[in-house]
Amino acid sequence: MRFSERWLRTLVDPPIDTAALCERLTMAGLEVEEAVPAAPPFSGVVVGRIDKAEPHPNADRLRLCAVDAGTGAVLQIVCGAPNAGVGMKVPCALIGAKLPGGFAVSKAAVRGVESNGMLCSAKELGIGDDASGLLALPEDALIGASVRDTLSLDDTLITLKLTPNRTDCLSMLGIAREVAAITGAPLFPPGIFAVPVGVATRRRVVVEDSGACPRFASRTIEGIDSGAPTPGWMKERIERSGIRSISPVVDITNYVMLELGQPMHAYDDRLLDGAIVVRFARAGETLTLLNEQTLALEPDMLLVADEKKPLGLAGIMGGVHSGINDATTTVFLEAAYWNPAIIQGKSRRLGFASDAGYRFERGVDFDGCARAVERATQLILDVCGGRAGPLDDECGEFPRRDPVRVRPPRVARLLGIALSADAIGGLFDRLRLTYRRESDDFLVTPPTFRFDLAIEEDFVEEIARLYGYAAIPAPPSAHVQSMLPDAEAALSVNGLKRKLVARDWQEAITFSFVNSAWEAALFPDRDAESAAIAVLNPIASHLDVMRTTMAGGLIEVLRTNLARRQDRVRVFEAGRCFQRAGAGYDQPLRLGGLAFGDAEPEQWGMAKRAADLFDIKSDLEALVAPRSLATVPGDHPALHPGRAATVLLDGRSIGWLGELHPRLVKHFDLSRAPILFELDLARLTSRPLPTARPISKLPVVRRDLALVVDEGVTVGDVLAALEAAKPPSVEALRLFDLYRGPGLLQGKKSFAILVLMQDTERTLTDADIDATVAELLRVAKDRFGATLRQ
Repeated sequence: MRFSERWLRTLVDPPIDTAALCERLTMAGLEVEEAVPAAPPFSGVVVGRIDKAEPHPNADRLRLCAVDAGTGAVLQIVCGAPNAGVGMKVPCALIGAKLPGGFAVSKAAVRGVESNGMLCSAKELGIGDDASGLLALPEDALIGASVRDTLSLDDTLITLKLTPNRTDCLSMLGIAREVAAITGAPLFPPGIFAVPVGVATRRRVVVEDSGACPRFASRTIEGIDSGAPTPGWMKERIERSGIRSISPVVDITNYVMLELGQPMHAYDDRLLDGAIVVRFARAGETLTLLNEQTLALEPDMLLVADEKKPLGLAGIMGGVHSGINDATTTVFLEAAYWNPAIIQGKSRRLGFASDAGYRFERGVDFDGCARAVERATQLILDVCGGRAGPLDDECGEFPRRDPVRVRPPRVARLLGIALSADAIGGLFDRLRLTYRRESDDFLVTPPTFRFDLAIEEDFVEEIARLYGYAAIPAPPSAHVQSMLPDAEAALSVNGLKRKLVARDWQEAITFSFVNSAWEAALFPDRDAESAAIAVLNPIASHLDVMRTTMAGGLIEVLRTNLARRQDRVRVFEAGRCFQRAGAGYDQPLRLGGLAFGDAEPEQWGMAKRAADLFDIKSDLEALVAPRSLATVPGDHPALHPGRAATVLLDGRSIGWLGELHPRLVKHFDLSRAPILFELDLARLTSRPLPTARPISKLPVVRRDLALVVDEGVTVGDVLAALEAAKPPSVEALRLFDLYRGPGLLQGKKSFAILVLMQDTERTLTDADIDATVAELLRVAKDRFGATLRQ
């Protein structure tokens, strides 16, 4: 909400400067996002009147102007503006004037003719973008007066960053109420009175659904002059609030919206057919809005219509068919209260926003509709003339404003300070809240313009705001410190993250909302029962479903980094995925990761090598150590058919690991396939308790087994079988070589396995060692048909 400080001070004028005012607003919960001057600094520019304008003797496009600038002498000024005309009042920069940007005006000769000043455009003064001609000043501007005073340029434009619950401060009256409450300054609200009825003309209003439109106030005004100029003070105020001046009637409805917070709409009465009907859209109806967008109306869209056609989208924007133009002589004014639930989400769905929709979807004062019509009527009669018809006010059931009990002991417990009942009552009086006392308790009725006040804690917050957060002491509280238990068998999510970071991974945080196109590409054969969950009100059109996998977001992170020339990416994310589970939903915690590029950062001591599945598996093994992690061939629609694995932890599946499918490499426009993994995070947060055992002082014995097996036998299966059958004296079994080639039959390969043996009580004899090796060979032969390599 942007507004002019000068305008605010006509309603409430506390004896503090701009900086203090902004500080008080911010500390009271109305954050001042920006406070900028209405115009950049300049000096020496006064109101001048062009008394004579003649062609320049040496230039076709220049003119010699005789200007009265109130200096006592007529100034000769050379000007190139095409609109310079006799009698026009314009900004005149005198000799020595300083313009924005540090430009100093001095006496100069222009094409051989002396020029004693400069006539200025809006752009040259920094108050507009128009540089096509001189800035025309009001006809009643005093010659010789400062342009800054004439145009009220010594003003500050303040922008509030309001929270969604403070709709009441989307108006000058609401902000003025807050300033009066905060500072104690008197409030001078605009005078609003019932306009005398001049004609009996009225238009019938039919509200088909009073729940959607609990109030609809309207009036017809005849005999207006739509060509009358908008008063300068009004134009200045709405333009400094960020709204473009259009025509007097439209400007007045916008002015009332800014002043009172009640959006309004004015219709050209001659374009209306019969009664005004508030109804929902019917099948096949269309509507062209004021922004020239034509809508195919949907059944949940509430309309203002006449008996033949839709006129506007209720609470959002009017239609182009009944808009005000220069030929309008009779207007139909309306100010309504629309149920916020009917308006919410419509602007996002339609792809545009409006000032009216922004207010209505948050809730406006339902008690202000008639006042807004009366205020707009006053202004229209003052500016455009005319005769007002009777006020029609169709009312349904309004939102309940039930009294709320506020207890001083509760206030003291929540705020940590004890305030007397009289002090609390004084704060409520400053807020203009209606209440009655029951002993020390207060029964406070929330005002119609404050939808954010509903429970006792809301009023306690108001007390804190007005009392001042800085005035609430923060005494040290006495408490007993105790050590919290730290389960040794539990591993925190942060602990897992630290392990990955230590192995050269970086954490990413992506949206839980993802693009449905990603999900369709990753899971092309997914049926309706397992389809991604659609977001009813997406924050962006492409983030329209909830993620079922971490892969989509991580691939997008990869694409973002590749676009910035990062050719080595190793990212992970821990978060929830969202899946259908019968009639409900499941939200499992997942740990996902993606590796792309070289296995190691570029360096002089190691040759470049692309990361593969085994690099990532190594990181996962370190992540779950000392638990046992293994992989077996698997299948996943997003992974390469021959380079995908199911990840097992202690023999149970916890996720998948593999290379991105070639189809998806092409789909996401990647230069090569990244390696991805996704694990069940809940299964990773436990670990076995450590157990102590003695360290042997006896020598370690090493034997190497070179086993020849069929090509289809995996080393993991062999090692698992040997681990299961090994005697207690075997300390370790590790693969250290894999051989294929001469000396082996076709379809055979050789595993070289290191066997370390050690006993804690005695030195192993040759017989012990030979018996252990024989047992391991027997298991390998019986299970896999292995033979010793000769």
